[in-house]
Amino acid sequence: MRSPQLLDVALLPGARELLAAHARELPQRDDLCGAFCGALALRAAAIDTSGGEPLDQDAVALAAGSVVAGARDPGTLPHGERGRRDYRLRIPMIDDPDLSGTTAAGVREAIAALSAGALEAIPYSGPWNADTLAGLFELACALERPATLLANFATHHLWGGRPRGEQLLDYLFDGALDGPPPDWRVGHFACVFGRVRGPGGSAYCLADTYPALGNAGVHVQPQERLAAALERRDMPAGGMFAVVFAENAAAVRAGATALGLREGIWDNGTVTDGAAGAGSIGGATAAANAASDDTTPSESDP
Repeated sequence: MRSPQLLDVALLPGARELLAAHARELPQRDDLCGAFCGALALRAAAIDTSGGEPLDQDAVALAAGSVVAGARDPGTLPHGERGRRDYRLRIPMIDDPDLSGTTAAGVREAIAALSAGALEAIPYSGPWNADTLAGLFELACALERPATLLANFATHHLWGGRPRGEQLLDYLFDGALDGPPPDWRVGHFACVFGRVRGPGGSAYCLADTYPALGNAGVHVQPQERLAAALERRDMPAGGMFAVVFAENAAAVRAGATALGLREGIWDNGTVTDGAAGAGSIGGATAAANAASDDTTPSESDP
């Protein structure tokens, strides 16, 4: 008899709560991918309200200083997505869609503020490879309390969200990286919540912000593809937050330092509402050549 071919599946603590919140919150509103993911990290930790208000993507966007473009070309979104502009709260607006979205610093500050200091979003800017990805995932996975890995990457380095079954198995068992072409080309935020590991490679499970990406916004990515996407060598910088309870932060920091990861915030090209002229349309002209999160189909973040 042939021995069974086994795969190892691991979920981060809080992954089921994150996925339940993901299903309720989907899809992101225009320009709020970072805020959408920040809300998922809070919900995974069972932090649902602040000051009696729900902690949804709009609440995180305001706390993070997000700015949204006054108009969006449907061609900037994943195929089949029409966009969503039914904002619950009044989010500051900006003329230039290349500058809209949420800064990495804003995501960190919003998570700390809205959790009243219970959570810390520890930023890591790299270097990203199979070992550092695995090491950070395992540090988060070993925690007893909920943890979320919040990634800010360049989507064109990823597989498309719907690989065929044999493509995924060929990767997991044999390391074959021949997968579907990427779904779009932007800078973007998504949450990592799990990992499938085989003899040929490890694929990370992502909760994304649009239903068209993968299966209702959930897809898997080979470690090599995700590491390249996090490096964002051909776009403004990216990285990954380890969102953990404050009492776990020291252990995560020590482990990440041993892995050789650099702690530090990155500039993904987005501006804050203050830099955009206190949220007024037409501000932020000084940063007009920057690329940002979730904006254009070429080099920026929607």
